[in-house]
Order: sequence, then C-alpha cells, then structure tokens
Amino acid sequence: MPELLIEVDNVYKTYRMGKMEVHALRGVSVSIHRGEFVAIMGPSGSGKSTFMNMIGCLDKPTKGSYRLDGIEVATLNDNQLAEIRNRKIGFVFQTFNLLARTTALRNVELPMLYSNARNREQMARHALQLVGLGERMGHKPNELSGGQQQRVAIARALVNDPPVIFGDEPTGNLDSRTSEEIMAIFQKLHKDGKTVVLVTHEEDIAEHAERIIRFRDGKMVSDTVVENRRIAEDELANMPQLELEEPVAG
Repeated sequence: MPELLIEVDNVYKTYRMGKMEVHALRGVSVSIHRGEFVAIMGPSGSGKSTFMNMIGCLDKPTKGSYRLDGIEVATLNDNQLAEIRNRKIGFVFQTFNLLARTTALRNVELPMLYSNARNREQMARHALQLVGLGERMGHKPNELSGGQQQRVAIARALVNDPPVIFGDEPTGNLDSRTSEEIMAIFQKLHKDGKTVVLVTHEEDIAEHAERIIRFRDGKMVSDTVVENRRIAEDELANMPQLELEEPVAG
C-alpha cells in the first residue's frame, strides 16, 4: 500500500461573521495515499472549497489534525505555510490566474522565483513542453485560447515538481472537448506518479478520478471508488474535432 500523503483527522473549521459562527467543516476525516487521483464534490455551501483551502495550506483548521507528507500543518505559521505550498503543492484554478502582460514562459517561471531555483527558464520550458505548449512559450495570455491558458496554469503548477496537484474547478470555464483535453493532462500526470485532487461540480469530470469524496453541510457523506472511470483519451477519440480555438479576448 502506498504511503499516506494527506491525513485529515476530525477537522473542524469555524468562521466568525459578526456575531454569527459559520461551521464550514464538522469533524471531517479523510486519507489520500501518494499517487491517488481523487475528486471532491458537493453542493454550494457543502464545505468542499473550505476543505480544499485547508488541504492546500491556504487556511488552517480550527480544531483537528492535518498532516501533509508527514508534516503537521495546523501548527505552522504563515511563512512556513507559504514554504510548504511552494515546495509540495501545485495549484490549478478555474480562472487561470495568469499575469496578463507576461509571456507563458515567464508565468511558468513565477513559482521558482520564491524557491530560488536555478535554471528557471530551462525548467519552465520543460513544463510547457509537458503540457503541449512548446510552440507557444512567447505568447501572452490574450494570445492564447482558454484551453491553452489552462495548460500554462498546469505547467506553472508542475514546475517545482510538487508531490500533489490541486485543481479547483479547473474545467469550469472550458467547453466539453477542451475540458477532456485538460483531463487527459491530469490523467497523464497521475499515471506518471502525481497525486491529483480536484474540486468539481461536474459529475462527468469527477468520473475521471479513481475516488469521489462527497461533502454536504460541512461533513463528508461518502467516499466511493469510481467503477466505470472515464478515460479522457478515449472520450476525445469519440468527440468531433473543433475548429481552431480562438484566443480569449482580454
């Protein structure tokens, strides 16, 4: 059995809004092994985004234990959390979060500025080649389609070689075929040994994962194996080829 990478034990998260308390997580326990591909689902207000922020070291639990790669995250200060995020986590967001006036290559180099990595340009070029953008390195975001921008975001997440990739609705702004192309990249990363955790509200996207964890009212209500897993490459083979994608206006 692979070693545990993410260990969440009886975690609570409470926010104060004026005099009110919002209980976003209520006694959640989840284990994810190294090399797994897991989807997180749930309706709005279910706690799935709070859970993702916590396991992504963007927030800390109010109560309970969270260990990432053996490190107890709940005890870390802000600087230590930032270091953990930079070394161990790659983030991919729905809105891409690229710098508009900067080339794809420079966008991908950004995480390495904080880690003082050497050979930044070489590593960024390699990451872009991994996601099929070797010919678009000098393009700015407004010269790229939505799918290409998301590929840049994935390359940026990969460039420090983190053990886990977190995706927060990574296909939410993309059409069906482009979504499958992005899921093909995530499945390849998983096949190559990365741990992948995606938050999504789309059932067909979740079915590309090995497990689906569902949240409701701040609690985990189910954790199931995907019996008939979707394989993105197979899905793409059965979809019509779209016309050439136009860059996103901006």
